[in-house]
Amino acid sequence: MKNIFLYIGVDFMYKQYMKRCLDILLSVLALVLLSPVMLLTAILVRAKLGTPILFVQERPGKYEQIFKLLKFRTMTEKRDGNGELLPDEERLTKFGRFLRTTSLDELPELFNIVKGDMSIVGPRPLLVRYLSFYKKEERIRHSVRPGLTGLAQINGRNNLSWDDRLALDIRYVKTISFTNDLKVLNRSDIASGNQMIMQDLDMERKK
Repeated sequence: MKNIFLYIGVDFMYKQYMKRCLDILLSVLALVLLSPVMLLTAILVRAKLGTPILFVQERPGKYEQIFKLLKFRTMTEKRDGNGELLPDEERLTKFGRFLRTTSLDELPELFNIVKGDMSIVGPRPLLVRYLSFYKKEERIRHSVRPGLTGLAQINGRNNLSWDDRLALDIRYVKTISFTNDLKVLNRSDIASGNQMIMQDLDMERKK
């Protein structure tokens, strides 16, 4: 019985205090160590895709508060005859696909972690327009900071259905612990392989 209470206490302390401290420590360390890679990536994005170098988009964070997510750009600004942007799959270049499959496009999110918008491990921050399409239990994903990686990323990422992906987010939130975060990090890989393009959640659930 004492061991049970000990585990509960440790998990509570980790979730409330230690997790954020580790986020700051590890993200600052990663920014220092990966700064040459980030600089080179920024130069290549500028050369191949032009400006702006960063893709900035509003996403819902903890308690559904909106923050500005930072990524390296992976798509061109190509437009049709009416001035409308072409579909994503037509604007995604070979170089942009490489950035995505290696997750190099996500390195600027380390700044989001330092700022407190995100955590290293947690549910991925999805689009603002999805908020009204979550089922009641799925909204629990916004009771914690969104993550750079998470259970869905190590269990199939975009190859999962939306229901399975969000179910993994719920599972993560309900079982946050240092041990579980360590397991996620241990199974996370920079190279995530080919990912299919998912149908948007709002379009899928409008059917």
